[in-house]
Amino acid sequence: MGAVSRFAIKSIRLSEHCIDFPINTLFINVTGSFILTLLLTSVFEILKIKEDIRLGISTGFLGAYTTFSTFCKESIELLDKGLYVYSFLYISLSVVLGLMFSHIAAYVSRRLLQKKAY
Repeated sequence: MGAVSRFAIKSIRLSEHCIDFPINTLFINVTGSFILTLLLTSVFEILKIKEDIRLGISTGFLGAYTTFSTFCKESIELLDKGLYVYSFLYISLSVVLGLMFSHIAAYVSRRLLQKKAY
């Protein structure tokens, strides 16, 4: 299901203006970071979910959904085309937004679970 979701999002043309910028992969990896952190923060800190289910969701679905290898390949393709600014921007945005959305997901998860504890 993760690979199917990635394929569906990858085939959508998200931007007509940035043809050479891999916005779809950026979107996939940032949303994957958010979802993974949201789920695993909930699982590790509050919910008692079996390890095999947790691994199935995190490694199975989200591992197939996000794609580090595509990120690397697209970064190199941008460099090979001489699009150095796009490559730097893509790498920087991937790291910064991935970390930022992971942090937001951890915060949201803890806040939501804290409210359920009352």
